[in-house]
Amino acid sequence: MHRAPETVTEVIRGPVEAMGYELVGVELFPRGGGLLLRVYIDREGGITLDDCTAVSHQLIGVLNVDDPIQASYELEVSSPGLDRPLFDRVHFDRFRGRRARVELRAPMDGRRRFKGILMGVEDDDLLLEDESGCRRIPLGQVAKARLEPEY
Repeated sequence: MHRAPETVTEVIRGPVEAMGYELVGVELFPRGGGLLLRVYIDREGGITLDDCTAVSHQLIGVLNVDDPIQASYELEVSSPGLDRPLFDRVHFDRFRGRRARVELRAPMDGRRRFKGILMGVEDDDLLLEDESGCRRIPLGQVAKARLEPEY
């Protein structure tokens, strides 16, 4: 996960929430010859293409005025989808009991990738139940995490 700087996220948060959406997270990463700014939004009942379009139009104006990114970028507004990305500790608690994939910044017990059941957050550790029991993973070591789709 290529989390956007907090300054960029905060510029985006106000307009998104004012429109009645939850800001799930913001990513900023290289793509092609520039950057991709991906904004994940959600709300009760889900997200439609019209929702993404409306938020995109609003954010274009805000980002042009505040100009928090000093390079050329493409804006993409998206729903979190079935394999929803998990950005914050509140997400790990909110989706307690769901299956997730977690990738670490550095290996732990010889591995960087884990799959298991989210058991929440305790102190600064993600609790993940996998085939070997309940693991304590420092939140600072989580590079990316996503829910596994349920069918």
